[in-house]
Amino acid sequence: MNKNNLLGISAAVAIGLAGGYFIFGGQQGEKDDRSPKASARADGPCAGGAQPLMWRNPMNPSVTSPAPAKDSMGMDYIPVCADEGAGGPAGTVKIDPTVTQDIGVRVTKAVQKNLSREVTTVGRVTFDETRLTTLHPKVDGWVDKLFVDKTGESVKENTMLLSFYAPELVATQEEYLLALANWEQLKASQYKDIREGAKRLLDSSLDRLRFFDVPEHQIRALQRTHKVLKNMHIHAPAAGIVTKIGVRDGARVTPATELYQIADLSRVWVLADLYEYEIPWVKVGDSASLSIASMPGRTFTGKITYIYPYLDPKTRTNKVRIEFDNRDGALKPDMFGDVAIASSTSKPGIYVPREAVLITGKQAHLFVQVGPGRFEPRTVKTGTSAEGQVEILDGVKAGELVVSSGQFLIDSESSIREAAAKMVEPKTMASPQGSGSAGQDMEGMNMQGMSMDYHSAGEPNGMTKGHMKGEGQDAPNHMDMKGMQMNGEKMQGMSMEGGTDEHK
Repeated sequence: MNKNNLLGISAAVAIGLAGGYFIFGGQQGEKDDRSPKASARADGPCAGGAQPLMWRNPMNPSVTSPAPAKDSMGMDYIPVCADEGAGGPAGTVKIDPTVTQDIGVRVTKAVQKNLSREVTTVGRVTFDETRLTTLHPKVDGWVDKLFVDKTGESVKENTMLLSFYAPELVATQEEYLLALANWEQLKASQYKDIREGAKRLLDSSLDRLRFFDVPEHQIRALQRTHKVLKNMHIHAPAAGIVTKIGVRDGARVTPATELYQIADLSRVWVLADLYEYEIPWVKVGDSASLSIASMPGRTFTGKITYIYPYLDPKTRTNKVRIEFDNRDGALKPDMFGDVAIASSTSKPGIYVPREAVLITGKQAHLFVQVGPGRFEPRTVKTGTSAEGQVEILDGVKAGELVVSSGQFLIDSESSIREAAAKMVEPKTMASPQGSGSAGQDMEGMNMQGMSMDYHSAGEPNGMTKGHMKGEGQDAPNHMDMKGMQMNGEKMQGMSMEGGTDEHK
């Protein structure tokens, strides 16, 4: 194939490529004229024909574009318009009152008041520690007989619990009998010192018997019979329930031996756990009620008598002690119940419903209705919360209307409007499919074998006259297309590497 034929084939290929671009590029351009971008140029999508601030992805509002576009599924981006009627700070939202009702937006007035609260927790019934009695013998000995030998038995004050033999008590009785006999002989002496000495000896021996807890009825029997008693008795010092028995018949006992434990259950304690944020609401003297599941319909009333000065390291809670009257014995130790503490502490402040406050990171904000259908975002500083109310320390005044329902929908729209108002830089995104842009810059279209320069427009379909230049056979075949205009669009630098085999 000669050189002229080769140049002719290369030119035909270039003209075919250009013609295809003219045809399909022109159709695409016509299609683009009907796209949202062309419509936006003729008549803006916002009110009054205004241009939008940006366009946002319908499926992901965080993705925006400065120009009309389509997402990967072919859906048009949504225009974000500047709401001239909303006014106020960035993020203010204006919603038609009818739409407000449809989406369930409700407003509540911020109220200045004194707020108290009822603290609810779980409590455990336990013994009143001041009414627990533990019995130990004062001397060494051996148990002879137990008169109360079962735990859970109810005893009265001075009930006989056991008898035991103690050599030291036998010796003390003998000393007392000697002192008693000496007193009977010397009490009529005419010498005062002798009478007083005999009396002091008798009294000291009697005191020793009493210090060893020898009961009065045995002392009277000793005085009456003048005979030493082998076994001494131990009596209950107070009424209550026997909760523990530490010995049995025949057991050897020492002062370290715990014989009995007796609990007076006419008054009991309830220990309740409070979390740290609940502690400021509770103080000694507050009234509390107790409900037990096994006694439905019955409520016990008591008072807080002590707040422990430390926290439980495992549960991070603070115990409080509540005292309840239990003369009928209905409350039993280790019962669990629901405790409700009526706090006498009240705190003045501005309060709004808890659901009105939105927490985002370390900040809290809410929406205030500043006009019919107009909602303004406010960053607020919150304080204590109780009874479904949150204290607002800063950001809202008493009497203002705050959104308490539907605020999540408003918050979503407000975030978009705030970003638009501040002209936040849109995220870099790939060119959406089907955007309809016909303008393309193509530079360096290379075809081995020839070089073509086009410099002026004026031919049909925008193709201009040009200069066609063939290189020598030994030089690399090269075609340059510069300044080519196709259907009103300029092509710069379309490059194609191709190669043709030279036929000899």
